[in-house]
Amino acid sequence: MIPSWDHSTMFELVVWAAPLLIIIVLGAMTWIGTHQLDPYRSLTRIDAGRAVAPDAQPLEVEVVSLDWKWLFFYPKYGIATVNELAAPVDMPVHFKLTSTAMMNSFFIPSLAGQVYTMPGMQTVLNAVINQPGDFDGFSSNYSGHGFTDMRFRFLGMSQQKFDQWVAKVRADGGDLDTQAFDRLNQPSRAEPVHYYARFDADLYHRILNQCVDPGQMCMDKMMHIDAGRTAATHGDAMSDDPSMVAPAHDAATH
Repeated sequence: MIPSWDHSTMFELVVWAAPLLIIIVLGAMTWIGTHQLDPYRSLTRIDAGRAVAPDAQPLEVEVVSLDWKWLFFYPKYGIATVNELAAPVDMPVHFKLTSTAMMNSFFIPSLAGQVYTMPGMQTVLNAVINQPGDFDGFSSNYSGHGFTDMRFRFLGMSQQKFDQWVAKVRADGGDLDTQAFDRLNQPSRAEPVHYYARFDADLYHRILNQCVDPGQMCMDKMMHIDAGRTAATHGDAMSDDPSMVAPAHDAATH
């Protein structure tokens, strides 16, 4: 006898429930993991067993990739370094990154994943080092014939040793003004570590907005002017359109 059965809702539910459940679980894990690894996301934990204190202030570091070296600004301390970066152990670090001319990629494998640096743009990385040591940092994006020498040291240290390192930079460093930056910005290979005890307070901002040299208009100012012109143009267009004109009010009624 040939069966006439051809469909069972219960059987379909049983067959598709397991793969659907697997997809839901994997999708949830991917969603959560991807957002936890977002470099722009502020840190909530020092490590797996310790949360970031509510009043913790991250160490601010401004990073500039040049041909073929790395420049680091410490705004809180008023110092800058070339090809040497330091941070206290277990302190969140907030990096702001840009580049002068060539796209690069900031990468310290022992600290966090790589983040690109691009001229006229700023990227962000939040990270923390959990152990003291001398770690390798480098560019992981090809940027010309000096790419292989574009390396720097990352020093994880106690707060006391970090304070000593800051004092050493201040004692041994020179001035990083516009003229000094122009010299530093010339392409060079295997640049040695050197320090700056002082730098122009707005230098990173001018590097980011490509207006280091006198007489150059900063990109943010240019965009502000363009935005104002666009708003004015749209405003004129609205005033020319009778349907967009607000009804007049008799002054006597106010």
